[in-house]
Amino acid sequence: MSWILAVETSTEWCSVALGRVAADGAFECCSRHEHTGARSSSRVLPAVGEVLAEAGIRLADCAAVAFGAGPGSFTGLRTACGVAQGLAFGAELPVIPVNVLMACAESARNAIPLPADASVLVALDARMDEAYSACFRWQDEEWRETGATRVGAPDAVVRPEGEFWLAGNGAVVFGERLAVAAQASRVLPDAMPDARAMVAIGLRALARGETIDAADAMPIYVRDKVAQTIAEREAVAAEKLKAAQTAQGATP
Repeated sequence: MSWILAVETSTEWCSVALGRVAADGAFECCSRHEHTGARSSSRVLPAVGEVLAEAGIRLADCAAVAFGAGPGSFTGLRTACGVAQGLAFGAELPVIPVNVLMACAESARNAIPLPADASVLVALDARMDEAYSACFRWQDEEWRETGATRVGAPDAVVRPEGEFWLAGNGAVVFGERLAVAAQASRVLPDAMPDARAMVAIGLRALARGETIDAADAMPIYVRDKVAQTIAEREAVAAEKLKAAQTAQGATP
């Protein structure tokens, strides 16, 4: 059966996975998922070599290369896209861009069975005191995005209709400022971008014929601004200090 290689470096984790659905229907996967911080670019290719060796195949034996296209860290997205393009060009393979937030929803579904009518709202720390967010519903054995991917203040994340789970680290990073967390049926902060989830998404995309040429691969950016100014960082720090002092004063 077809193998897919997936690389994901949109956060502080370097995640690489190689997987397929075997003839008996079982999902087979070799993976490396490591907290590398800013060192993902130096770890990702060795990890690719390791999973290929573990599976006993060559890159050319794969059907496609999937990558975390975004949203996420500018540097991390460029790393994953560049690595996917280079590998795909060399082995003459197609590429599958995967929405990073959808991968979080997939990780949540893999962790706990998702109720039939529930949605998964994903909220990820986007730095600069903002959150990436999007909502997905599992329908007809596929994820359907029910709201546009956004970036903005955590208190502006939109609550979906009906029952929903909250995936991603937003609840941990922003606490009470992410108001929708209190309304979620489940909060799964560990459901983060993971190459294993991207393999599963990529296999479904491959079955539908949804691949692109390596030359056409590009990151998904939802924000043009890379960093805050000094004044903006100071304003955010002052606001956090004020909130902390207010909370401390309210504590008996």
